[in-house]
Amino acid sequence: MARYIGPVCKLCRREGVKLFLKGDRCYSDKCAFERRNYPSGEHGQRAVKLTTYGLQLREKQKLKRIYGVVEKQFSAFFEKADKMKGVTGDNLIELLERRLDSVVYKLGFAASRREARILIRENHFTVNAHKVNIPSFIVKEGDVIAIKEKSRDKVKFIETLEASQRRTKPEYFELDRENFSGIVKRLPKREEITLPINEQLIVELYSK
Repeated sequence: MARYIGPVCKLCRREGVKLFLKGDRCYSDKCAFERRNYPSGEHGQRAVKLTTYGLQLREKQKLKRIYGVVEKQFSAFFEKADKMKGVTGDNLIELLERRLDSVVYKLGFAASRREARILIRENHFTVNAHKVNIPSFIVKEGDVIAIKEKSRDKVKFIETLEASQRRTKPEYFELDRENFSGIVKRLPKREEITLPINEQLIVELYSK
């Protein structure tokens, strides 16, 4: 399945929850979900009773859309999470949170994960002083993520960092604004990752 390139506000309306896919707009009164929190289309306001499978599928779709991964990537992450020690659902979300695009977004270097993916592919970031242009790169404890020196004078990054102050920074990442960098202090834990997701439904879906 190809990556979705349509209006992202429709995805929030489809899932019935704000997924924060459009950066600063999601925090303003221009947010489409705040004005119309029901699916788009002629029958969008009709109440629909979902089956058990339908509920499981919607949870998977929500998580995929929050982190911007396609089906093949998501399945690979689930397989990896299932082989790890611990709870599979927790492992899955913790792995997704450690993606480089998610870390760049959480540190405030991008207005959304979608924008973070674009900036990473354009070679604006390094990990431990090495160029990394793969958004799905998984960071480890102690990794240092930084904006390349040649990119630090770009107005875009300065403005985005300023605007990101309204977002709560997770304790497992530490931002160094002065040096345009951040460090993975420790690996994230599921209880620290605030998401409107019931990951157990996703595990049940893949267990069929």
